[in-house]
Formats: sequence, C-alpha cells, structure tokens
Amino acid sequence: MNCDEAKILLHALLDNELDAGHAREVEAHLASCPDCAAEFAAQREMQRVLTETNLRYAAPASLRSRIEASLPGPQRQQPTRRSVLRGFAMGSAVSALAASGVVALVLRQDDQQRILSEVVSAHLRSLQAGHLIDVVSTDQHTVKPWFNGKLDVAPPVIDLTAQGFTLVGGRLDYIDARAIGAVVYKRRQHVINLFVSQTTSTEHRPPKTQTMQGFNCRRWGERGLNFWAVSDIGGDELAEFVDKFEAAMKANVEG
Repeated sequence: MNCDEAKILLHALLDNELDAGHAREVEAHLASCPDCAAEFAAQREMQRVLTETNLRYAAPASLRSRIEASLPGPQRQQPTRRSVLRGFAMGSAVSALAASGVVALVLRQDDQQRILSEVVSAHLRSLQAGHLIDVVSTDQHTVKPWFNGKLDVAPPVIDLTAQGFTLVGGRLDYIDARAIGAVVYKRRQHVINLFVSQTTSTEHRPPKTQTMQGFNCRRWGERGLNFWAVSDIGGDELAEFVDKFEAAMKANVEG
C-alpha cells in the first residue's frame, strides 16, 4: 500500500469503518511511514478535541424573559371541564400523529445515511489495487451485456467520453446486503463510481448531493432504479456528470 492509497483510508480507519483486512494493511503502512503516521495522529487528536469540547450553548435568562413577555396573556374566561378534556383528547391525537410521523422520518433518514455510508465504503474499497473493475472496456456495448444474468436488472451503461467523462468498465458490488452494478467512469485521474440498484418506486427523485469522508455523493431515482454517483471531484463537476448521464439516458429511452 502506498501513501496515496493509505491517506484515502485514514478517516475510515479512525472511525472503525474498515474491515479487518484493510485495517491491517493501513496499520502496517502507518508503522513504516512517518508522514502518514503523523497525519493519522493529527486526525486522531482533532477527533479527541472535538469529542471532549463542550459545544452546548446555554441561552441567557434574559432571552427567556423576553420570549415570555412577548407571549399573549392568559384568557380571563375559566375553561370548563369539558373543554379541558376535549382539548386534551385533541392534543393527544395530534401528538400521536406527529410522533409517528417524526419516528418514520427519523427511521427513513437513518436508513438513507446507513446506505450512503455503505456506498462510500464500497467506493473506498474499489480504489484499492485490483478492486476497481471486473470488466474493462470503454465500449458501452461490451460493459452492459456483461451484467446480464448477474443482476435482476442490468444498469444503464452510457458512453460519456465526448462529454469529458470516460467510461472505463464495470463491476459487481454489494450495498445493503445485495448485489448491485457499479459502472466506472474517469474524469481526468479521478474515479467516478456510479452505483445502480433496482427499487419498487418508479417516481422521479431529483438529484441530491451529500458529502461523507471527503467524497461527494449525488443520488437520485428514475424509472425504478436508484443511482449513487460517488467521487472526489468537486460537487459542480459531479452534478455535471449526473446531468449529462440523465440527459443521455432520457434520449436513449425516447429514441
């Protein structure tokens, strides 16, 4: 393992996100490379400082007083027992509905973050020597048929070389405990992994960019497929890649 490969994995090692084999490789490199060891020590110290620092802010008592003073005063008419019970029942029902909605939203967000973490981990694994490509080809008519029979639905493979994103091949990967297709592109020397999986939803979900462990990930949904494009290129360039991919895919369908 060289320094470039090790530095990509330092954050993952720090957060205990590497499997045992990759962790041993990185640790062995750190034992023999003072520069990478120093960088890892600096990152670990930063993590310790952030963990131990109290970032909670306590609002001053004067703020509470100003808020209470701005609230409307109590009603002069005394509430009846019936109105109290009716209000309690309505409040309980609203609270139950709100709570169930909040729980569902939190579960969905947690699930999305977990899958995003798996996608980024798969991208990191692919950057290791010999892990990037199972089928090497710049020809979309070679890459796409390679997926047939290996997956329920073969991912769309589009040649974007003329638009500045070179198709270099594809491979099988595993996200959320199931096999999915990964189509590999390059932008100069930067790798772009396009992960594609089947979904029951056919609605269009517009692209959304998130950042994790220094990588940009742009995800979207289209025609029963989920897409995640992951790379260390800038967010603007990754959005450009997705826009050109979507435009070409739409043109292929309409054609």
